Amino acid sequence: MNRRRPTLLAALALTAAAALTLSACGSDDDSSGDNDKIAGADTGSSTPSASPTAAEPSKADRPQLQLPADLSHTFEWPKTGNKEKDAVLADSEQSIKAVDLAIVNQDALDKAYLYYYEGEAAAGTQEFIQNYVDKKAVITGSYRFYAPEVAVDEDGTASFTYCEDQGKAYVKYLETGKVRETKVTEKSYVIYHTSLRKNSDGVWEIQKVASQSGSPKCQP
Repeated sequence: MNRRRPTLLAALALTAAAALTLSACGSDDDSSGDNDKIAGADTGSSTPSASPTAAEPSKADRPQLQLPADLSHTFEWPKTGNKEKDAVLADSEQSIKAVDLAIVNQDALDKAYLYYYEGEAAAGTQEFIQNYVDKKAVITGSYRFYAPEVAVDEDGTASFTYCEDQGKAYVKYLETGKVRETKVTEKSYVIYHTSLRKNSDGVWEIQKVASQSGSPKCQP
């Protein structure tokens, strides 16, 4: 799967289908069956986006990311002491926020995330964001990222694996303002494997993304 937050995306489709069914029946039932579960948006945390441990990106004119107050990110990946590895962590952090900003902006071609994504990863991410745009939905809540593993090769490529806790993340529908809250399950924990390459400006661009929800490695 070449996109982030697969569980949230699946839940978005399911919830949208359920919402249409309920609307047709004239009901506003909030039952939370398995088909309504959304493990993939952030919510429940009022803590502002923070990454005190990751290295700040240097060089190049990176996009300024202004996320809404109801969406927060916590990155539990400390500095490694290695300049290149810390740069991978820092740019990966920004790339994650940039995708969420594109969802908030309802723009599948938002320049901020395209700054960090190339090729296959960019195409998959565009499709992922477009699903939210089509459903007139955004994300709200809090995301937590942890268990980072990064390796940098001498040829200017890198691999990065990390976990995401989507337990306090939800979908919000713009037309109604309704937030679809869901229960936490094992699928709320997702592992990501990314392949990156450093471009001529010194930015670590994501080339490929693979993900697996319910990963045993990411369970609490």
